[in-house]
Amino acid sequence: MKVLTAKQFLTELSAFQTKAELENVQRFFRYEGMESKFFGVRMSNIFALAKQFMQMPLNEIEKLLESDYYEARMAAVSIMDFQARDKKNTAERKKELFDLYISKHSCINNWDLVDRSAPFVVGGYLFDKSRTLLYQLAKSKNVWERRTAIVATYFFIRENDLEDTFKIAEILVNDQHDLIQKAVGSWIREAGKRDKQKLLNFLDQYASTMPKVTLRYAIEKLDQKQKDLYKKASQLK
Repeated sequence: MKVLTAKQFLTELSAFQTKAELENVQRFFRYEGMESKFFGVRMSNIFALAKQFMQMPLNEIEKLLESDYYEARMAAVSIMDFQARDKKNTAERKKELFDLYISKHSCINNWDLVDRSAPFVVGGYLFDKSRTLLYQLAKSKNVWERRTAIVATYFFIRENDLEDTFKIAEILVNDQHDLIQKAVGSWIREAGKRDKQKLLNFLDQYASTMPKVTLRYAIEKLDQKQKDLYKKASQLK
């Protein structure tokens, strides 16, 4: 039986290191307040190995999450995501995963770490509970906490529950960080696939003032006539 410890995971992960991937991931990572170390391992290898370790105990996941290495943190959130999606896991376990995510949010410090885990670890847990925390995160000074606020609502969108996506988007609609602008545009676009009129109502109110990046992402799936209308409103070329 595989030993499901952080140490064993890192030992097995190191076998996938390549110089080419090390150079690639260093270009890809966005520094926001802290630097990171890298093994240089392809995402497909990280995900595949994380799946093999998906029954890892919470205390060992936490060790990966606290690692200086980006790939270890990606593995941690991937394992958390696999466990949060597992219908066999108890409500208590899903709360533990949620609590770990929130308490160690400082370790979740790149956009893809948020996107890999927030929908099911955070959104899935909060679906039938108060969502006040998401509104608090949306007002945070920390860019990754703000991104969690909107990204977590993807779980709600999957369930045709769109209200919080648009309300949180209202809070973030004029955010100055490009990774929040892209997230807001993407998530209201996805919500608009479920209810186009809600998206159009949002754009009618904010298209003329929202960042152009947000608008580009938001209107991506609209027909050309509607795109032109909102581009004109924002003077977007």
